[in-house]
Amino acid sequence: MSYAAHALCNHYAAILSSAAAAGGARVAGAVHCRILRTFSQNPPTYLLNQLLTAYAKSGRLARARRVFDGMPDPNLFTRNALLSALAHARLVPDMERLFASMPERDAVSYNAVISGFSGSGSPARSADAYRALLREENVRPTRITLSAMVMVASALADRALGRQVHCQALRLGFGAYAFVGSPLVDMYAKMGLVGDARRVFEEMENKTVVMYNTLITGLLRCKMVDDAKGLFEMMMDRDSITWTTMVTGLTQNGLQSEALDVFRRMRVEGVSIDQYTFGSILTACGALAALEEGRQIHAYITRTWYEDNLFVGSALVDMYSKCRNIRSAEAVFRRMTCRNIISWTAMIVGYGQNACSEDAVRVFSEMQRDGIKPDDFTLGSVISSCANLASMEEGAQFHCLALVSGLMRYITVSNALVTLYGKCGSIEDAHCLFDDMSFRDQVSWTALVSGYAQFGKAKETIDLFEKMLENGLSPDGVTFIGVLSACSRAGLVEKGRDYFESMQKDHGVVPIEDHYTCMIDLYSRSGRLKEAEEFIKQMPHSPDAFGWATLLSSCRLRGNMEIGKWAAENLLETDPQNPASYVLLCSMHAAKGEWTEVAQLRRGMRDRQVKKEPGCSWIKYKNKVHIFSADDQSHPFSRRIYEKLEWLNSKMAEEGYKPDVSSVLHDVADADKVHMISHHSEKLAIAFGLIFVPEEMPIRIVKNLRVCVDCHNATKFISKITGRDILVRDAISVEKAVQFSVERNLKEW
Repeated sequence: MSYAAHALCNHYAAILSSAAAAGGARVAGAVHCRILRTFSQNPPTYLLNQLLTAYAKSGRLARARRVFDGMPDPNLFTRNALLSALAHARLVPDMERLFASMPERDAVSYNAVISGFSGSGSPARSADAYRALLREENVRPTRITLSAMVMVASALADRALGRQVHCQALRLGFGAYAFVGSPLVDMYAKMGLVGDARRVFEEMENKTVVMYNTLITGLLRCKMVDDAKGLFEMMMDRDSITWTTMVTGLTQNGLQSEALDVFRRMRVEGVSIDQYTFGSILTACGALAALEEGRQIHAYITRTWYEDNLFVGSALVDMYSKCRNIRSAEAVFRRMTCRNIISWTAMIVGYGQNACSEDAVRVFSEMQRDGIKPDDFTLGSVISSCANLASMEEGAQFHCLALVSGLMRYITVSNALVTLYGKCGSIEDAHCLFDDMSFRDQVSWTALVSGYAQFGKAKETIDLFEKMLENGLSPDGVTFIGVLSACSRAGLVEKGRDYFESMQKDHGVVPIEDHYTCMIDLYSRSGRLKEAEEFIKQMPHSPDAFGWATLLSSCRLRGNMEIGKWAAENLLETDPQNPASYVLLCSMHAAKGEWTEVAQLRRGMRDRQVKKEPGCSWIKYKNKVHIFSADDQSHPFSRRIYEKLEWLNSKMAEEGYKPDVSSVLHDVADADKVHMISHHSEKLAIAFGLIFVPEEMPIRIVKNLRVCVDCHNATKFISKITGRDILVRDAISVEKAVQFSVERNLKEW
């Protein structure tokens, strides 16, 4: 080759090298044309190598392959260039074929293959390639090899491989390189070997911010918060990642208030804040229900580039939802110009958290119309909302969607369906789903335990609970609520007391208000009101309003004025605007004919402007909700409903039904009291269901207040007369439900 030709080759090679660095495919193509016109025969191999590399780095892999195939004498550099391109493009089969055909290999070859396997999600094959490299006589790992293998060992959580790579790095003299040391710190920290991570960190001479950040992340991940804070304060230079790491780590360790303090310092020091910082600090505000701080951060976000950020918008929706400000969450959601599955799910979950279950179902349908396919968490969330509504119609549709979409295999969806069928009264369906699950966790067992407990099936509840323990699963607080409530409904006082004592002693579950209320209910239902009183006096704190109301209700049924007045006084002190204390005391005095006291209590309600919520019941039929109130005649089918109810009343009388008028708080004749209770809202709703709901389907009623004793008894008789399954749910406490069936052993609710 002449001197001029050689100089021209060098010129073309320099241009191609620049094109490769800049990803200039068009420049590479133009130079390629000049090369073909300049050289009548094959150009020099080193020039073609530069051309192949330029095409490969600019993403023109097909052209790179054509250059490779046209080369008469490709060398190791040529093959490595194409091998690296195939690895980068995740074309693993092609990469393997080329690697197998190579007459010789060096560390670059192995690095490409290790990277290719790792990048395509096969870290185990990367480890195999590394072991093959070690068997090569003339090839030794480079610092790039070792850095890549540290990350492979981390991905595999393979401690032995990680230590082997670390030893190799020390033997080859790469231990002091930050390029290797930083991944080693990260690897040991992820494996929980914080001591090893610290030793590597301390042995590094030139510690970078990246290494500090890596170790802080590891310490926070291992819940070594004080050590992480000490290292953070020691740092001379901190970048935005350092600050964000601390905010995120403190939030994940339940130290949300400290995370807010760090965020404030971050703003004072003028550190740039990115979407991840905003996401973490909004999570902290949500966990603390710190609405005011969340609003301030929202105002700050509107002054930055992140107002339309998808990640930040979803975090804002979640924060407002957890702060019980669902309308602000909805406003943020509606302003978002772009939404993904995360933002839709945040809104659906938010509605569920704020008792807006119908809105959750509506937004899920809107999401589907928008072309977004649900994942397991989204579907599980909307099924949970159906469970809270006791809506079998929508729930069954979502069950079908789970089967068609393949999401049924996810435990999140299966658990939600078990809960749904349990709350809707289809406990057999819930148990069948439970039996079909290939894997069951604590939530699965708790869902079924709670389902049986809702219907007073104490034996089944306790048997399931014992099987759960035999399977090595630890019950949580929700599980014990189910078990204790089942014992309460079945009158198993000693059994319930034993479970309550073992809850904290054997399982480390700290009792909360719901557990104490279950115990108050356990004693009260069994008529052991004095023991209930003693239990309350020994509690570490006073019961909540629901606990006092539970005791007061039992005192009314038992006619115990002494304890009843004590419960009523405490209920008034705990929740002065709660009408339950007035109503229940009125009922107790009315039962004894003490109408003067009833009148005084009513005056007290008027003076304090306490209003009793009007009772109403509703039933869903053909996607329409039908609402009834006492003596309601506004329904289009009112005549047929009342005719059905009169027929039921006569049939019930024949079966021995006697109306319980104890809930009537008016000084009127008994005949008038009987008439007043015969048209209660739940009875009207049941009559509607008997007329319109097909016989093969159960009748499901929801009431906004407690079901009175008379309606409770009447429902039993109606179920017996008609041979229908009837489910009546108390909307005040969605965990309480009752099902009456001819074929079932009925329990006291």
